[in-house]
Amino acid sequence: MSDAASVNLQPMTRERLAVWLPDSMAQYEQSRIDAGDSPEAAAANRRASEERLFPDGEPAPGQLLFSAMLDGREAGWLWVGPFAEGADWWVWDVEVHEEFRRRGLGRVIMQRAEEIAREHGASSLGLNVFAYNTGARALYESLGYETTAINMKKTWAD
Repeated sequence: MSDAASVNLQPMTRERLAVWLPDSMAQYEQSRIDAGDSPEAAAANRRASEERLFPDGEPAPGQLLFSAMLDGREAGWLWVGPFAEGADWWVWDVEVHEEFRRRGLGRVIMQRAEEIAREHGASSLGLNVFAYNTGARALYESLGYETTAINMKKTWAD
């Protein structure tokens, strides 16, 4: 088992970005559906996010993307950047690939995200986690992240 501390964040290459962006956006859209959005609403949300944060397929100013490398292989990724104007930053996407999970890499990547945000003048780092992702929620809570909003929904059949 590899040492999680040896995970290295490398700026994402243009070639990797071209593969990552559609994959990440598709995962985001599916997560919204899994969380209760209609397919149409999820697709609209995806398009809006992509247009705002990746105009012309390139990251908007301040958006930073990294490949998380371990032993010469991509073990995951991190996308972090300003939420809007100001000092609030956001983890837009973080992933540890399935075969690298349960080794502490997520914790290390999140700690590095905090360092990156601070280095860029951020006063806070936020994120969204869908309620069904209990493993990620437990990790974020163990790192000191606090719940700031809860969306609730009740559905019924007619």
